[in-house]
Amino acid sequence: MTIIPNNPNSNYLAHKDEIDTAVARVLKSGRYILGQEVESFENEFASYIGVRFGIGVGSGTEALHLALLACGIGENDEVITVSHTAVATVAAIQLCGAKPVLVDIDLDTYTINTKQVERAITNKTRTIIPVHLYGHPSNMEKITEIARCYGLKIIEDCAQSHGAIYKGRKTGALGDIAAFSFYPTKNLGAIGDGGIVVTDNPELAERVRLLREYGWRQRYISEIPGLNSRLDELQATILRVKLRYLDEENSKRQSLASAYNERLSSANLTLPACNSSVTHVYHQYVVRSSHRDALREFLRKNGIGTLIHYPVPVHQQPAYKNSLRCSSSMKNTEKVVKEIISLPIYPELTPETAIHVSDTIMKWEKGKGI
Repeated sequence: MTIIPNNPNSNYLAHKDEIDTAVARVLKSGRYILGQEVESFENEFASYIGVRFGIGVGSGTEALHLALLACGIGENDEVITVSHTAVATVAAIQLCGAKPVLVDIDLDTYTINTKQVERAITNKTRTIIPVHLYGHPSNMEKITEIARCYGLKIIEDCAQSHGAIYKGRKTGALGDIAAFSFYPTKNLGAIGDGGIVVTDNPELAERVRLLREYGWRQRYISEIPGLNSRLDELQATILRVKLRYLDEENSKRQSLASAYNERLSSANLTLPACNSSVTHVYHQYVVRSSHRDALREFLRKNGIGTLIHYPVPVHQQPAYKNSLRCSSSMKNTEKVVKEIISLPIYPELTPETAIHVSDTIMKWEKGKGI
């Protein structure tokens, strides 16, 4: 492809000298696991989000898993979330032995439909996981209202919302505890796997710290059953460099989204919504077309790569469809998965390239007579 959907290597090259210097520092230090770089990054990222505690872990999936365990979620518990998400959200719930209860999404923002959340609650419900999909925050005011009413924990899935803002506060600071992924294509991406759990609650933070390394407070002495999920020093030092540029790079994503919005305003597409109370960080720029597959093929033939996030909802996937509960109709979810297409977007993509992609789409529409 001449234009690829995302390009983490271009982000490395944009910060190459700083990253190479930071990596060399770690290699020379001789400390590669849970050292000063991890501790510094944990503090810096927590401060960026606006909470007191950050605990670096091995991946975004493990961040969710540990957040659930820290909240005491286990067998016979139910956790409400969406089916239109990366499968990691549901995988983490099942890793705890809990039962995922899936609800539909809002058709405009693709985030959890809060009207259906309350209907899904039973006497086994313990937690709600809102997913801030594509970089647009969920309706946290309503979710918080429901959670308080029923005594439920809120675990934010922030894998795609680094730097997104809801009513003046960043995602990750809006619930009881939150999980972030640093997969290389994320708005803040490592060069490998990584994740972090953030919270303002000291008890939850301490429990995550114990859980991520065998339940150790004192080395080799397990106070509680735990596992091994540690952010390493190399990824932490890379993330420390990249964190300094996150807001600037999110602004570039927003400028690219504006270019797409302007150029595609007359297209026969559903463009991304952005509620007035939020700051969207456009991890993905997702449009909808009733002729999605034909459009993707036309773009491919013209050297433009696209992706689908996500083609099959979790409730229809073989590994999960018989082990969860759908508490409502999934009509919105099942509609959008047939129509969504993620256009190229990353900070190093030029506005001219976004205009070219848009003009190619308009050319396709003109040729179809739409």
